[in-house]
Amino acid sequence: MATEQEQLLAIRNRIDAIDRQILDLISQRARCAQDVARVKQAFGGAKDAVFYRPEREAQVLRRVMDDNPGPLSSEEVGRLFREIMSACLALERPLRIAFLGPEGTFTQAAAFKHFGHSAITVPLRAIDEVFREVESGVVDYGVVPVENSTEGVVNHTLDMFLLSSLNICGEVQLRIHHHLCGFVDDVKAITRIYSHQQSLAQCREWLDLNLPHVPRVPVASNAEAARIALNEPGSACITGQGAIDIYQLPILAGNIEDQPDNTTRFLIIGQQPIPPSGDDRTTLLVSSYNRPGSLQALLAPLAEHGLTMTRIESRPSRKGMWDYVFFIDFDGHCEEPLVATALSELKQEASLFRILGSYPKGVL
Repeated sequence: MATEQEQLLAIRNRIDAIDRQILDLISQRARCAQDVARVKQAFGGAKDAVFYRPEREAQVLRRVMDDNPGPLSSEEVGRLFREIMSACLALERPLRIAFLGPEGTFTQAAAFKHFGHSAITVPLRAIDEVFREVESGVVDYGVVPVENSTEGVVNHTLDMFLLSSLNICGEVQLRIHHHLCGFVDDVKAITRIYSHQQSLAQCREWLDLNLPHVPRVPVASNAEAARIALNEPGSACITGQGAIDIYQLPILAGNIEDQPDNTTRFLIIGQQPIPPSGDDRTTLLVSSYNRPGSLQALLAPLAEHGLTMTRIESRPSRKGMWDYVFFIDFDGHCEEPLVATALSELKQEASLFRILGSYPKGVL
């Protein structure tokens, strides 16, 4: 009977052989990506070639996750393939992605989750700057937060769609974990806590219970809070893993968010409409006429054609007092015949109608 060392050696030799096969297959895939780039440039020109296809990536990720035999989880397999696709796409042309900065924010983490770590991320100071950089073509896409499961909608993002012609090209859902960090010997020695106001709100119960008398100071971002805590004696911050890795802050208390399923949804914004992927969501910007039953009439076509509405938000239109617009999400793509019929009927009942985007549902 083989000894323990002999059995381990045989397994390790098998792993080495498999690793060589994996490397060879990844290299073959990368060369195919280069061939795709050459074909697109030959027929469309380097300037007009579209290298990133969100609907295609969503289809690939869904397929590999559905076909996954284990033992790795489907989500883990999806993340691995996302990075492979990101690296291969960078051989064609690296994507430049604007996000609500600075470095280390949850929005940057959402950008990496959606585009992979081979994308070039560009931090910007405000949501409107992200929109402007995408509109000007300086970057390929932007990532902005739109809603949190605990604190609700991000109004600034919705308001920007009233002013911008950009399309929603995708979505990312990111589980948010908040950590209390700082260079203090004891949590009770903390003199001040810095964080973004949303994070302070999402950790309110924990703070009330454990540090009720410590001042809470809202700042522009959790990454900015981490930078302050790094340099100000006695202070601490509430931040995420990205900023912790950048500033090398010790964690004083981990996962202090009040809701364990605390999740933020981010939108990918870009200039081009996205073809159907097979499992899509559509977002509308609409306004109803000021008459009895107008909102009900506006939504009726969705129900009559069996379309599932997943969200509706109202915002002031900025055109007059008590005049509102509605942001509506529902399942389906605007190019699908049933959806197109429902949208045609809805448009007849609307004083304002705009499709903000039909895009693949978040895969990972």
